[in-house]
Amino acid sequence: MVDLTDIRAATADLPRSYEVLVRDRIKFRVGRIVYLAVAPDEETIGIGFPREERAAALAAEPDKFLPPSKSDERYQWIVVRVAALEYDELRELVLDAWSLCVPKKVREEFLANL
Repeated sequence: MVDLTDIRAATADLPRSYEVLVRDRIKFRVGRIVYLAVAPDEETIGIGFPREERAAALAAEPDKFLPPSKSDERYQWIVVRVAALEYDELRELVLDAWSLCVPKKVREEFLANL
């Protein structure tokens, strides 16, 4: 199981990523785009996720993934239960969400150096 410390570690080395506090929610952004938001109780995170893959993820792992709120359905977004994640999976989800927000050149340079 991961926690907020792991979430911060998974985002720490990502170029152009930074943490903000908005209405008691910790959010991680690239520019003004939020790619990860931690619920106030830290039990779930909202994270950038390809809209076309959302239904498959919800069907395949309903104990892990939750649909976004009605107002967030139009975005590339999904909700994840933190208790259902291991660090490696968290890191993969974070990298994928971050990749949706950064310029292609930044993403390719970073991934080439992993």
